[in-house]
Amino acid sequence: MLEYIKTILLKVSFDKMLFEKELRKAFKVLAAEELQQLKQWCYDQFSGMYLLILNKVFTRSQA
Repeated sequence: MLEYIKTILLKVSFDKMLFEKELRKAFKVLAAEELQQLKQWCYDQFSGMYLLILNKVFTRSQA
């Protein structure tokens, strides 16, 4: 499932609203360990474009 979500995020990365929506959906289907892997991958791939979204989504999920 993690690889599928990565594929989706890559495909919607042209639109920040779609990207955020799909990233939030990932939290509903991934286990905690997979979410950690996704977090690292997202920051590696998208921190240049979507750092604020990544910080918002991953910070909110930990609260």
